[in-house]
Amino acid sequence: MLVKEIGEQGLLAIVQGFCPPEMVGDDAAILSVPGDQSLVITTDMLVDEVHFSDRTTSPIDVGWRSAAVNLSDLAAMGAFPIGITVALGITGDKSVAWVEQLYQGLTECLSHYNTPIIGGDICKSSVTCISITAFGTVNPKLAIKRSVARSGDIIIVTGYHGDSRGGLELLLHPELGTALTSDQRSSLIRAHQRPQPRLDILPKLQTLLASYPSTAIAGMDSSDGLADAIVQICRASKLGAKVQRRLIPISETLQTFVTPQQALEWALYGGEDFQLVLCLPPSLGETLVQQLGTDASIIGEITSNPKILLIDDAEPSTVEELSLSRGFQHF
Repeated sequence: MLVKEIGEQGLLAIVQGFCPPEMVGDDAAILSVPGDQSLVITTDMLVDEVHFSDRTTSPIDVGWRSAAVNLSDLAAMGAFPIGITVALGITGDKSVAWVEQLYQGLTECLSHYNTPIIGGDICKSSVTCISITAFGTVNPKLAIKRSVARSGDIIIVTGYHGDSRGGLELLLHPELGTALTSDQRSSLIRAHQRPQPRLDILPKLQTLLASYPSTAIAGMDSSDGLADAIVQICRASKLGAKVQRRLIPISETLQTFVTPQQALEWALYGGEDFQLVLCLPPSLGETLVQQLGTDASIIGEITSNPKILLIDDAEPSTVEELSLSRGFQHF
């Protein structure tokens, strides 16, 4: 049997069998340590021609994205970063300037979150790859996990979805987007090249939770697409969902760029928006959305019915099931 025959999800199921079951299945692992905080650890790898390329991403932006990807995983666990290590694989023909600019991008992103580079490794490789391990801390009572959603929870997403995929399309095909202004064009490209990990949401969320001490938070980030995040949360929680098509947050700029159907497809399956998807009791969730204003949207609810449905109350015949297979898969 070949890896490509079982796919990414099949391979993950095999390798996770070598790990303690309570330690895997979320965006990061939570380790108990002395004191009132737990240690949170995540590792993510970016590979040339898979996650970035010279056509679409400068070395500074490769560095920024590499840091942001890992910080987003910490945010998805409710954790605050304390440091990262960087393992870099490069050819001997890679310019020193490229490496310097990569680390400039890393530190530029990390500086917004007071997070240092605390070590790493460098080795010769035929393909450029950057593997980062990020460390954070969280009060275990406030940790976000995929498996603790409850029927009746509302589904909240931060920010817009689909912009990163739109930015990638503009980078690959600069001749497109003639209806966009230069500012609109730049905003889509920036969404792809310089994603913002949503660590800024955590203080408000944790302040609210002080009034709901027994409430568990379900969630993850939308790095692999909004549909992927909802499906993964539902599977881990052994529940389903109803998502309202008309409530999915899509920017006016993306709607100017492509058709409504294409914008929805990219919002659900385009990936790399690095927003948070949270499942909370209605009273708590509605208060959070009020505080965040236009930066958060309620898009549906968790259900006891295990089906994960995209619905439109105005057009009941347009119901479809959300799927992992329509998003990006490595194999």
